[in-house]
Amino acid sequence: MNILFFLTPKCDVAFLEEDYTLRQALEKMEFHRYSTIPVLAKDGSYIGTMTEGDLLWEIKNNLEMNLDSIEKIQVSDIPMKTHYAPVDVNASMEDLMERVSNQNFVPVVDDMKHFIGIIRRKEIINYLYANSNLSHSDLRVLA
Repeated sequence: MNILFFLTPKCDVAFLEEDYTLRQALEKMEFHRYSTIPVLAKDGSYIGTMTEGDLLWEIKNNLEMNLDSIEKIQVSDIPMKTHYAPVDVNASMEDLMERVSNQNFVPVVDDMKHFIGIIRRKEIINYLYANSNLSHSDLRVLA
């Protein structure tokens, strides 16, 4: 099976660009109710994934921050502690499953390392459930 079957394209994914400010990052994550969000370079290449924890540590380590100062800190200046490794568009289902077992979503990049979208763990679970012979009661027993 081709992993693109599960792809949520970039146009449907909220993301940050490296030159966004800390305030813009907070506002975007709050608006979309995300706890993690992809970070892209200006050329569209995938840089990493920003988490709420990354933002909280930045604020905690700079307690003198105010509304003016959070407009001056760029996303590229904030250390990202968790690495959400992307998969290549040509990756196998095995590669995808390895990553999705440890990440809520897996960033997908093309041959030039440009971000093209994400694959959510939820989509794979829903697909596997829909194509299994398990009933809701079977799933409760497994949980």
